[in-house]
Amino acid sequence: MRKPKEKKAKKEQFQLKTPKGSKDWADKDMVIREAIFQSLSSMFKRHGGVTIDTPVFELREILAGKYGEDSKLIYNLEDQGGELTSLRYDLTVPFARFVAMNNIQAIKRYHIAKVYRRDQPAMTKGRMREFYQCDFDVAGTYDKMVPDAEILCILVEGLTNLGIQDFKIKLNHRKVLDGIFEVCGVKEEDVRKVSSAVDKMDKLPWAAVKKEMVVDKNQPEEVADKIGEYVKLKGTVRETIAELKKDELILANASAAAGLEEMEILAEYLEAFEISPFVSFDLSLARGLDYYTGLIYEAVTEASSAPTNADDLKKKAKKSKDGEVEDASDFVGVGSIAAGGRYDGLVGMFAGANGKKASIPCVGISFGVERIFSLIKMRQQQADKIRPTATQVYVMAFGDGFLKERMSITKKLWAAGIEAEYLYKVKANPRKQFESAEKAGCPVAVILGKDEQANGQVKVKLLGPEFTDTEDGEVIVSISDVVETVKTKLAQANVGGMNEITRLLKGL
Repeated sequence: MRKPKEKKAKKEQFQLKTPKGSKDWADKDMVIREAIFQSLSSMFKRHGGVTIDTPVFELREILAGKYGEDSKLIYNLEDQGGELTSLRYDLTVPFARFVAMNNIQAIKRYHIAKVYRRDQPAMTKGRMREFYQCDFDVAGTYDKMVPDAEILCILVEGLTNLGIQDFKIKLNHRKVLDGIFEVCGVKEEDVRKVSSAVDKMDKLPWAAVKKEMVVDKNQPEEVADKIGEYVKLKGTVRETIAELKKDELILANASAAAGLEEMEILAEYLEAFEISPFVSFDLSLARGLDYYTGLIYEAVTEASSAPTNADDLKKKAKKSKDGEVEDASDFVGVGSIAAGGRYDGLVGMFAGANGKKASIPCVGISFGVERIFSLIKMRQQQADKIRPTATQVYVMAFGDGFLKERMSITKKLWAAGIEAEYLYKVKANPRKQFESAEKAGCPVAVILGKDEQANGQVKVKLLGPEFTDTEDGEVIVSISDVVETVKTKLAQANVGGMNEITRLLKGL
């Protein structure tokens, strides 16, 4: 009796892609990203930082109420075993929770990790839903503005070390801003709402910001007009302080006066660190996050702003089935590439949950790696020269293959800290070996030949067309000298003593 034919299992159909606002990273991009991480982390260590790591998700109540209007961008997870959790929105709130939970009185910490936001992606501008932040924070009680000034120094040092020179640090003080709002007649319960509207002045014209204040935030028109007179002020720290001190209403306001006093102290320290030219005291900067209590700042470049015809480009942008724009890259700017501020009440908020009264003052900076990466990738000519692998030396053989000998020399190079590879073939074809070396972008080859091997020697050769006809393009040395010779040749291959990734980061 014949068995009935079994029905073929229906193949599951799905779209093979990464989730919206995320991407895979590989090859040259990963080399550049790792170099950025290394540059920033080594700088953090120079400033006395110790690193920590925290869970990628937090209890939902830890994150709730810390981000103002941006709280809607938090990724909430499903109930798992009776706990409501959310993916971390930034690294600042988890750090404050860590300090409070462990009763830490003073720490300089840095943290490099991924954070998550349900924002509108603009992939080529580094605006994503999953992205890295590189944070440095100082927690502890110190003299006024001393840690704040060093944080700003770290901001300048971090960006200039990455070859970013044409940036401006927009600086403001929450006490000054709150004082201005009070003077203009904003009620205390409306201060954060008005602050979030002012924070949009880098993206919208004043008329649109004023409309939001009046229509959406229910502020009288005369209040909005008064605010407009103040928030358009900007200049050097000393210039803006001098302008504000001409205003008797500002000087009579306790909050604004306290903020100006701190800004005058800061001006001295910025000059000591020689970073004043990078800083602008800009009263339009508000930073919408609720936890800031003092100095606030963000670094911007020409690429930060949206194109002048952004509205037209937005209308033409490709949309998904639900009507949402898939990628806003064409009509938005990079935005700020680093930002931060002082948040003296956040640790105390968590400490209070444990019945403790201690409040630890904190100040910090966060570098946006994806946005910085997008700026570095714009250096197209240098970026094209980046090699996808770290391999420096390819160990080859002509003739008999010499597999064991290739293994032995490669091991010597590894032991000396030199990145090296060889072809996994007993009988290695010379052409395939050179192709593999070219694919890896190796600047140097160590070549074993029958005659050289009989004399305990190898050939060390610089690869690349620029070294083909040069007298010092290759040398024959004893196997015992191969490591030192390779080091010499690698230095010779580097332009100006720097490899291609160093030159890219320095913008050379």
